[in-house]
Amino acid sequence: MIWDDINVEMGVVNRWYTGFLIILSILYITRSLGQEIPDKHADKSPNIIFVLVDDLGYGDVGVFYQNLRRGLNDRGFPFHVTPSLDKMAADGAIFTNQYSNAPVCAPSRASLITGMNQGNAHVRNNQFDKAIEDNYTIANVLKRAGYATAAIGKWGLQGDKYVEPFWPAHPLKRGFDYYYGYMRHSDGHEHYPYEGIYRGKKQVWDGYKEVSAQLQKAYTTDLWTASAKNWIKTHVQKSQRQSPFFLYLAYDCPHAVLELPTQAYPKGGGLDGGIQWLGKSGRVINTAYGVPDSFIHPEYANAVYDDDHDPATPNVPWPDTYKRYATAVRRIDDGIGDLLKLLDDLHIADNTLVVFSSDNGPSIESYLPKDYVPYKPTFFGSYGPFDGIKRDAWEGGLRMPMIARWPAKVNKGTVITKVSSLADWLATFANAAGLPSAARTDSHSLLTALRGEDSLPNYPVYVEYFQEGVTPPFNEFEPSRRNRKRGEMQMVRFGDTVGVRYDIKSADDNFEIYNVANDPKEVNDLSRNTDMSTFQDKLKAFALQSHASDVDAPRPYDGVPIPADNVFGNLLNGAFYTIFNGVQPYLAAENDLKVKRTGSSTTLTTDGLQSEEEVLFEGWIYVRKQGKYDFSLKTTGKSIVKLHHILLLDADYNYHSNQDVTSSIVLQAGYHPIKIYLSKADVKNFSINLLWRLDGEAWHGIISDMFYQPKKVL
Repeated sequence: MIWDDINVEMGVVNRWYTGFLIILSILYITRSLGQEIPDKHADKSPNIIFVLVDDLGYGDVGVFYQNLRRGLNDRGFPFHVTPSLDKMAADGAIFTNQYSNAPVCAPSRASLITGMNQGNAHVRNNQFDKAIEDNYTIANVLKRAGYATAAIGKWGLQGDKYVEPFWPAHPLKRGFDYYYGYMRHSDGHEHYPYEGIYRGKKQVWDGYKEVSAQLQKAYTTDLWTASAKNWIKTHVQKSQRQSPFFLYLAYDCPHAVLELPTQAYPKGGGLDGGIQWLGKSGRVINTAYGVPDSFIHPEYANAVYDDDHDPATPNVPWPDTYKRYATAVRRIDDGIGDLLKLLDDLHIADNTLVVFSSDNGPSIESYLPKDYVPYKPTFFGSYGPFDGIKRDAWEGGLRMPMIARWPAKVNKGTVITKVSSLADWLATFANAAGLPSAARTDSHSLLTALRGEDSLPNYPVYVEYFQEGVTPPFNEFEPSRRNRKRGEMQMVRFGDTVGVRYDIKSADDNFEIYNVANDPKEVNDLSRNTDMSTFQDKLKAFALQSHASDVDAPRPYDGVPIPADNVFGNLLNGAFYTIFNGVQPYLAAENDLKVKRTGSSTTLTTDGLQSEEEVLFEGWIYVRKQGKYDFSLKTTGKSIVKLHHILLLDADYNYHSNQDVTSSIVLQAGYHPIKIYLSKADVKNFSINLLWRLDGEAWHGIISDMFYQPKKVL
C-alpha cells in the first residue's frame, strides 16, 4: 500500500513536471525574445569550457528536477540543491532533450570528443581505457582555429596500459596542449589519490609526469577545479586575452566511492577566493589540509526525511550515504560557481561559452564499507521524471542535464527543446570558432539553437550498447522495467518519438515505441495500442543503416543486409555534385559550407575545381544482388565516403597519397544513398580510384553504378 501511495504521488510529480516544462518554455522563450543581445563579439571566437561530470542524473540538478521535489514540501521526497548550476541556467540556456551517446562513461566521452555516434564510434560498450582513434577531436579541430587547448580531470581513453606514460591516445596526442588528471578509468573510483582511502592509491599525471606523491589530502573535485582555474588564469595573462582557449574539465564525481572533502568550500570564489592552486608539494591546493573524507555540507548534516511516507511517524535522519552524495554534488556546484566567478574577474565571461553536462544517467554505486546503506538513485529521484539509470537505454540512462552560458550570444532563461546528443558539440564548437564541422563526424551544430535562430529540423539520435545482467528492481519504475535483462540494447529517437529495444536477439526484434514529449516515463507503449508497423519498419531499417560493425563490439545484427531505400521518380546515371567555396582545413560537412556551383557528372571529376576546394558527389548506388560488398579507395587528394548513416571509407585525417582504404558491408538489393566528399591537393596530378565489387567478383568503378535525381543546377 505504501508503494501504491508513492507511485500515485510520483505520477502527480511527473505530470507536474511535464506541465512545468511547457510553462517554463513559454516563460523563458517570451523572456528571451524580449532580450536582443548586441553582437559585440561577432568576429571574435569565444573561449570554450566544457564541464563534464560523472554519473550525475538529469534529476540531480535543481532546475531540471530537484527544485520540483523541493516545491512539494513533502519530507517523503528528500532533495538537494545546486544553486550555482541553477544560476548558470537562469543566465543562459537549458537543453531539455540532449542525450548521451551511450549510457556509460567511456563510449559517452569518446562520442563527445570525436563527434561520432555509437554506430560509427571506435570506443563502444564498456571498453574502458580503450584508445580513441587518431582522428578529428574537438581539441585538434579548435587548434586549427588558433585555440589553446587543455584537458583536466578524468580521461580513460588512453589505450595500451603497458606503455605508460606514452599511451597511444594520451590527451597530448589527441589535440590537447596541456593535460592534468587521472589517465585510467579506474583511477576515478577514488577521490583522494595520495591516501587511497577506499580504493587504493591512484596516479595523477601532469602531462607525461606522474605527480601523486605531491597530493596529500587533495580531494579530486577541488584539485581539478584549482588546476582549471590556474590554467585559465595563466593562459589569459600570457595571451593578454588575444588567444581563445578550449578547456575540457572532466570531474570524476559523484561517480564511484562517495568520499567527502576535507572542509567547507573556501569563501569568495574567482581570482582571489574559492579554491586556489598553491603548487607546493604536500599542499598543492588551499583545501589540502584537515581530515580527508570528513566534511558534510551543513545543509545536509542534520537533514531528515519521512522514510515510511507516514506523517504520523517521526522523521528520521538521512542515511550518511545520501549526505555524502548530496555533499559531493554540492561540491561540484560550488566549483562551477567558483569557475564562473573567475571568468567575471578576468573580464572574459561575456565571450566565454561554458557548457555543463553529465556523461550518463545516475548509478547505483557508492563503494563504501558494508556499514553504510547502499546508494540508490531513488532517494533523490536522480533519474528525474524518467525510468532508467546508468547502463540503461531508457530516458533516465541517456537524458542529460545540459546547461550552456554565453552572455554575448545566448539570451538569459532560454529553453532549448531541440533533440540533440553530446556528439553534436564538436560541430557546435567548430562553428562557434568560425570553422565547419568535419565531414566524417555524426555531429550537427547547435549554434543557431543557442542563438535562438534555429530553423533546422531535429536529427535522429541513435544509441547502441551492451550490458550483462538485469535492471534494478526499483518500485518507482514501471513493472516491466524491474529485473529486466539488458543484453544488447538500442535507442532511436525521431522527433518526439523514441524506439527502444532490450535483450536484442535479431534485427527483426520489435521496438517498444513511446512519445516521450507527452510520456517521459515511457508508460504507454504505442506499438501495443496502435498500428505502428510502418514506423517499426522505419526504426529497424534506420538501426541497420546507422550501424557499422566493430570486431571488438559484436552485435546480433552484424552481417544482416542493410535495407535499401525506396526511391521514386526519374533517375539518371551518374552523380549530382556540389562544389563549395573556400579552402577548408579538412573535408567539411556540407551544411557548414557555401555553394559555389552544382552540376552532374558520370565521373568523379568536375571542371573548375581548384586545388584544396571541396566537392560532394551524391546519389544512390544500385545493388543488383544481395550480398557482401567490398569497397576500395585510393586518391592523391582527400576523400570521405558515407553510405546511409555509416562512415564507410575515411581517407582524410593523416591520409597519405594513394594509400588504399578498404571496407566491406552486406547490402540488400536496391538503391543505397551514398555521399563522396573529395578535395584535390593538386589539380594537375589528381587521381581517385573508388572501386567496389560483390564478394568474389571483379572490381569496377562505383560511379558506373551510381544514379541521381535531377536537381536545379546553380
